[in-house]
Order: sequence, then C-alpha cells, then structure tokens
Amino acid sequence: MRHSPFATLGLPERPDLDDETVRAAWLQIAAATHPDRPDGGDLTRYTQASAAYGELRTPWGRSEAYADLVEAARRQGRFDDHPGRDPGTEPSTEPLPTVPGAAPPPAPPSQPLLNLAWLPSRIARGRPGRLLIRAAIAAGLSLVVLALVPGQPAALADVGGLVVWFVLTGRKDLAPPPER
Repeated sequence: MRHSPFATLGLPERPDLDDETVRAAWLQIAAATHPDRPDGGDLTRYTQASAAYGELRTPWGRSEAYADLVEAARRQGRFDDHPGRDPGTEPSTEPLPTVPGAAPPPAPPSQPLLNLAWLPSRIARGRPGRLLIRAAIAAGLSLVVLALVPGQPAALADVGGLVVWFVLTGRKDLAPPPER
C-alpha cells in the first residue's frame, strides 16, 4: 500500500496547505536524514521525503494528492459523499450558492488627476521615441482625413477613431504607474 505524501512529511491531509509550510516540513526532514550527514543520515527516509515534496510542492500537486487520498478512502468505504443523507435517497441537484468574491477597493476620487500627474514620468521612463512615432502617424492621418472630407461629421468621427487608436496602442509604450 502506498503511503500518503502528507503523512510522509508529517503534514495534515489538506489540499489548501501553502507552499512555505510544505517546504519547511521537507527541509526539516531533509536536514535530519540527508545522506551527507556525519552520521550517514537515512537514505530511505530522505528519498521518501524528497518524493513526497516533489508531489506536494505545488498547489496543483497537493490537490491531486488529496484527490487520490479521497478516492482511495471512497473505494474502501471510509468516505461519505453526502453525510447526513439517507443512503436510499438521491443527492440534491440544486446548484451551489455563489460565494461572493472580494471586491477590489474603490479608486479614490483623485485617481484621474494622479494619472494625469504621472503621465510625464511614465512617458519619460517608457519608450518616448515610439510614442512620438505613433503620435505623428495619428496626427498625419487626422490631417489627411480632414483634408479629404472637410467640414463633414464623418471626418470628426474618423479623427476621433485615430485618437482612440493612439491612446489604446500608445499605452504599451508608457512605463507602468508607480503603484505597480
């Protein structure tokens, strides 16, 4: 029978363990059992702990190992899918209630002003040359549109589209804002 990697590292059998907890458990066992220790260590225990750490070192690995344990317990009859339900009845098919997520904090009212104040430093720390080329292209095309269709509402819409293009494509040539 295969041992639980959680038990090998002395951890509770839970998929929600964090990376540091798993790593700390492995390091403790590795330090005590490493074959390079003056007393020779314990190669078997070290190998088992290293294999268990390799299996549990990522959240995905922990969830897979936990699912394997639950499946083994289910096959042995030690796991009840629906505790409190009569064995002869069907499980409910109602959808689970939604869990509200944490909403991001609202932006302060002064955020647009801060963004405007950061713009010169974002331009200077970004790619100002490429931004200048984009601005020249947008301005040149705007002048061409206005010369071809003078005084028409469509011309203003086309120029507005060029401005939107400049703003949307020029963002990648700016440095990130200070809070990132």
